[in-house]
Amino acid sequence: MENPIVKFDPDGSQPVLRQADSDEMLIGLWLHGRGKGTTTVYDADSRQFLNFVGKPLHQITLGDIQAYADELERQGLRPATRNRKLSVVKSLFAFAHRLGYLQFDVSRPVRVPGVKDCLAERILSEEEVVRMIALEVQPRNHLILMTFYAVALRVSELCGLRWRDLQCRDSGGQVTVFGKGEKTRTVLMPQSVWNKLIALRGEAGENDPVFRSRKKGHLTPVQVRRIVLRAAQRAGIKKAVSCHWLRHAHASHALDHSCPIHLLAFNLGHSSIQTTGRYAHAKPLDSSSNYLKL
Repeated sequence: MENPIVKFDPDGSQPVLRQADSDEMLIGLWLHGRGKGTTTVYDADSRQFLNFVGKPLHQITLGDIQAYADELERQGLRPATRNRKLSVVKSLFAFAHRLGYLQFDVSRPVRVPGVKDCLAERILSEEEVVRMIALEVQPRNHLILMTFYAVALRVSELCGLRWRDLQCRDSGGQVTVFGKGEKTRTVLMPQSVWNKLIALRGEAGENDPVFRSRKKGHLTPVQVRRIVLRAAQRAGIKKAVSCHWLRHAHASHALDHSCPIHLLAFNLGHSSIQTTGRYAHAKPLDSSSNYLKL
């Protein structure tokens, strides 16, 4: 009787241990170790696809995936959403093939729709940021806005801060962040922000959250997003501003003031300067049109 867990190399000489014996097990292996947010999205997108095709992975064809792509377009989803959903499917099939679970990666020929880079639309001016901060009178929320802008944190990073992550320096302080991709970075904090944070601390202990909820626990990302959106509305900004917009503002304004791009990349926690370079492209300082006689 054939062992379902063991297969052989094409020449029949070397037994190879199968890493998964069901689609469910394979998906679990594929999702393992990803961040919570990524896991939630990838799991939902992959199951949406499998529900659509109604087949196990080894029976799915290129035509099935193309039919799914056509259905996503028929639903009128934005290119960015279709791009993500198809990229998730391609990631799953590529993983299954690399693991030897599938003989072929039938998703490889599938083309995902291109996505317009809308970063320029999400960069606030310095005046808008200053207005958001100045009009926020609640001390904790005022400091949340200042910290987002000054340190360029992601919302999950800000929510997870404890006082032990902050250290005093001769001028201002520094914050150590364990962020996206399980990378640690330490970023300097301006004296103006540091002084207000220390005044906010009171009797809080080393393990207490820097930004506490009414119940003295960590604020949730949803709560912080609400604080930022209300601050933008109060400042008369009509767009749906999110926490990440303040991170974009930090990057763009720092480059405007001649911050070295490698330093900015480190502070943002980017693995590649190419990623940071998007901010330079979003707000170019010069153009070939300036050299034309118009």
